[in-house]
Formats: sequence, C-alpha cells, structure tokens
Amino acid sequence: MSTEPSWVRHAIWWHVYPLGFTGAEPNARPEIVHRLGQLASWFDYAVRLGASGLALGPVFAAETHGYDTVDHYRIDPRLGDAGDFDRLVHTAHEHGLKVLLDGVFNHVARSFTRPELLGRGTFEGHDHLITLDHDAPATREYVTDVMCHWLDRGADGWRLDAAYATPRPFWADVLARVRRRHPDAYLVGEVIHGDYAATVAETGMHAVTQYELWKAIWSSLNDRNLFELAWALKRHASYLDSFVPFTFVGNHDVTRIATRLTDQRLLPHALAVLFTVAGTPAVYYGDEQAFRGVKEDRAGGDDAVRPAFPEEPGGLAPWGAPTFRLHQDLIGLRRRNPWLHEARTTATELTNTAAVLDTTNGTERLTTVLNLADAPATLPVPQGKALLGEVELRGGRAVLPAHGWAVLGQPPVR
Repeated sequence: MSTEPSWVRHAIWWHVYPLGFTGAEPNARPEIVHRLGQLASWFDYAVRLGASGLALGPVFAAETHGYDTVDHYRIDPRLGDAGDFDRLVHTAHEHGLKVLLDGVFNHVARSFTRPELLGRGTFEGHDHLITLDHDAPATREYVTDVMCHWLDRGADGWRLDAAYATPRPFWADVLARVRRRHPDAYLVGEVIHGDYAATVAETGMHAVTQYELWKAIWSSLNDRNLFELAWALKRHASYLDSFVPFTFVGNHDVTRIATRLTDQRLLPHALAVLFTVAGTPAVYYGDEQAFRGVKEDRAGGDDAVRPAFPEEPGGLAPWGAPTFRLHQDLIGLRRRNPWLHEARTTATELTNTAAVLDTTNGTERLTTVLNLADAPATLPVPQGKALLGEVELRGGRAVLPAHGWAVLGQPPVR
C-alpha cells in the first residue's frame, strides 16, 4: 500500500488555475504584476466551501499557458515574485489550507533556461514543447532540486504533470530523493491512461489521477447506464489495495461537469458519487457554482474552462448558490466520515437507471442511492436514516422521486 502522508486522509482540494483565475495575460511579460494575492482573498471562500487544500495550476515562469515552463525557480512575472509566493503559502497555512504545486517536468518551452537538459522529442506533437532528457543525471538532479526548493519554502506537495509520458525509472529516482528530504510531502501523478497501480508501484508516487472514474461518472449518467459506473467502481476498489486515487469530476483540461451532463437534474448524482466513494477529492474552481464551459482542441480552447474570478469575493451568483450549498453539504459529510478515504463501494442493487451503492470499511457504512429515471424508484436498502437528498424510507426500502438521490447513514457493521 502506498504510504501517503497521514494528513492526506482528510484532504479536500480546491483546484485553481492561477493564470486564468487572476486574469493574467496569455503571453509572458517582463514586468512583475503582483496577482497571487488575489488568490489569498478567496481563502475564506475556500474554507467556507469545506476545502482543506489549495491545488494550484502552474505558477512558474512560462511562455504562455504555464505548461511551457521557462524557469522552474522563478514565479511567473504575470503572477508576482517569490515574496508573493511565500505570502500566499503562509496565508494558506493560516487558513488551514495545504498547498499543492503543479510540476511540469516532462516537457518545457523552447526558451527553457537550461537547454543542456533538453531531449530531442516534443510532447504529443506540440512543436513548442520540448521533452527533457530524462536519462541524464543532470536532469534528475535539477528536478529533485526544484521540487525540494519549493517544498523548503512551504509547499505541501506536487502534482506531476504528464506523469504518464515520463519514464518511470526517472520518477523512481527523483521521488525517492524528494521523499527522503520531505517525507510528509504528497506526490500525485497525472496519469490519464495506462496501468495506474503499476505506475504507483514503480515510481514512488502516492497516487495518480482517476480519469477512469471521472469518465464513468458523467458517461453513465448521460447514457442512463449505471452498469458502467458499477464496473468503474469495481476497478476503483481494486486500486485501493495499493493506493488511494486522486478523484475529481472536473479540472483545467476537461469540459466542465455542468456542461458535460446532458441533464442538469443529474449534477447532484455526480457529486454524491464523488464525495461518497474512496479517493482524495478535488473541486475545480467554479464547479462549486455550476460554472459551464467547453474544452476544445484548438488554440485558446482551454479559455472557457480557465476563467478569471473577481479580485475579491462578492457573494455567490444566484444561480450558483444551490450547487455551492450542495458541495458544502457533501463535503461536510465527507469530513465527518474520514474513513471514506479508502472505503470500498459496491453496487448492491443495479439497473440502467437506478443503483444502491454501499460504501463501507468493514465497520462504518454509508449508502448512496441514485435514480436517473423520469419516474419514482423503490430500492431495497439497509436500515438507516436519510442524511442528504430527498427520499422516503419505508421499512428497508427507499422511495426516490424521479431524478432523485440520497445518502443514507447506517449503524456500524458487526
């Protein structure tokens, strides 16, 4: 089992893309603009949401979108400088928020400041993104030093961008060194496809991103095919034998969940699954207010899902308030039940449009019931009481309205 830091068991991330959030220019500039403080003004909002951590997108000097790094030791001038970073981390910790950095160590911009570390390939056909030479000892020294440099300055962990495209022996060497110096740092890899468990076992990462579950959640709801979700949850449970995945229904690279779902009445169902199954959950900024946006595969195609927020929180948009409150309720339930972090979920009743999802660690239990149909559904459930959602309990059966959902609390398993 991956030995992640103990604090991760309680982590709920608010995931922010800083260049977009602060309204920074799309291209690099030499002048320093102190924008990181805008993030800090939203920390009370993040805490009110229920988050315990801030997962940052790229903050280091880059040519354009941040994933084309020029210098990993320098804060992007569009966001500020090292002093702004230090204040951001200090303020986050004062609010009880951990800070996760986004490390782009698979590829860099052509203007990268250490050209001797460059390899000969490009990243997925993007001519302006050059892969690092991951076989070179100097590259391993460089990445190790960069990671430790920012952990020394107060960061609590790293998301490793495009980890699936980087040789596993490279990560195994680098992360072993980082973990020796910072044993309490959380290290999670972006892995879109491939063997999740093998990646964790062979690299020293604590976790990887759970794209399988992300896809199954929205796809099963759109297709009215909860068998797909049940299959993904079975796979998800198998990963828990070796690590706890990083879970989400939205991030900076995908169409927003409120847009992806073809029936907005099923947005609560997606969130109920996210927050009642095992994992380390993240909420992508704006999703908590049901923001909409389509990710497109073209120049500028990320802009719609990486919007600017106001410099100061000015209250919730009226149309976003119900979704924000729902996030608060589900996150609150999650934080009162930290055992959910590594519990197993099984579909005990299943049709195309209805499911009873039983989540337990062998002692505690929660049951999530879903109805996707246009008519009420009656489902057999263990004895318990309704904690969230709209449901009527009738002696071992849950009656859900059309498009209804609920979370039920159960007595301890004996």
